[in-house]
Amino acid sequence: MARLVAAFVSSLLGGAVMSERSEVSFDSSGVNCAADLYLPAEAATGPVPCVVMGHGGSGTKRLGLPAYAAKFAGGGIAALVFDYRGFGASDGEPRQVIDVAAQRDDYRAAIACARGLPQIDPQRVAIWGTSLSGGHVLAVAASDPAVAAVVSQVPMIDGMHRGRTLRQRLNWQVTARTLGFTLAALRDLRRARRGEPPLYVPVVAPPGQVAVFTEPDAEATFEALGGEACGWRNRLAPRFVFALPAYVRGTAERLAMPLLMIVADHDLQASPRFAAAIASRAPYADIRHHPLGHFDVYTGRPFEEISDLQLAFLRTHLLAAAPSAAGAAARA
Repeated sequence: MARLVAAFVSSLLGGAVMSERSEVSFDSSGVNCAADLYLPAEAATGPVPCVVMGHGGSGTKRLGLPAYAAKFAGGGIAALVFDYRGFGASDGEPRQVIDVAAQRDDYRAAIACARGLPQIDPQRVAIWGTSLSGGHVLAVAASDPAVAAVVSQVPMIDGMHRGRTLRQRLNWQVTARTLGFTLAALRDLRRARRGEPPLYVPVVAPPGQVAVFTEPDAEATFEALGGEACGWRNRLAPRFVFALPAYVRGTAERLAMPLLMIVADHDLQASPRFAAAIASRAPYADIRHHPLGHFDVYTGRPFEEISDLQLAFLRTHLLAAAPSAAGAAARA
């Protein structure tokens, strides 16, 4: 499977995908976090702009994100792709537990890491997020006006606003799945309060099972992107359902930098209409609608089209600016 995925990603990007990738690490609140740095050829002659990338939910840095990162590097934009604490190659305990505030802190630490790298111009650092992290980046950028640009893809803005209609939510199969997941989350929360190890559920599983996602396209996408062969794990502590973020106020309207939001109009996991409404409050927002589902953005033609849009956006706002004085000093 790993070879098939590498071939798939390589075919999307015309061959040399992994040649410029190197491993780096950074400290986030005392926890060592792992990252991959993708450098464009232009880095050989001086500091370059960079986009810092984190995955959504249980995702890890090599689950589908190498294709995006290599695409950006091929267009002159370095990419720093990191794992949250407790996930993938990063340290941290307990494992596979989503902590929203900690993930935002990891973003901030990754941004600081990128700004401190000699190959990167610290004044031309953008951030990129997808799904759950598509909301994170709005909050992180709102508190850091030095961020040069923001890309938010199929974002979960508010855990109470999902993509399903009321009629779909009242479907007996969906209701049964929601009840089973909620009971598992309650048991997991009780274990956390007792200081016991997490109670895990699968991230993806066939319909009828208790899992985060039971839609057939979800399982197929995770497998197509590499699955557990690339460091991702198909298990998650379900307690996160009680602590999902609400990035409604104090986020988009406070962004001082350009925002590109990719909205999937057939998204069942995060409300596309709500995401677009929040993004419209940003002073400099480019909102792009696509007739896709939540998981369609990572593979095939949708990936090609969306990554082209994102690269063009990043090039416009990161390459058009002159290198900073700090970058010039580093080059000297």
